[in-house]
Amino acid sequence: MKKIILTMLIAGSTLLVADGAAAYAKCVGCHGVNGEKVALGKSAIIAGQDAATTVEQLNAYKAGTLNQHGMGALMKGQVASMDDTAIKAVADYIAEMK
Repeated sequence: MKKIILTMLIAGSTLLVADGAAAYAKCVGCHGVNGEKVALGKSAIIAGQDAATTVEQLNAYKAGTLNQHGMGALMKGQVASMDDTAIKAVADYIAEMK
């Protein structure tokens, strides 16, 4: 039974990372493959950023209440189609970047 539960947890974690990578694909153009770029010469480097911070920021961009570096409208458009699950997955994916 322990092996089954452990296998399910590992599989779920792997799927979440895969979903995070898929959700992050639209971010690559500005933030870089590994989150290493200063997006459009304005943003902070996001690689390794705390997942909770990323979730908070993406939700604020989505709500239209955050406009860091004048990027509010652009980011709002980027996250508009992301649901809570996608936001969490991409935040976890960014947190794991080195």
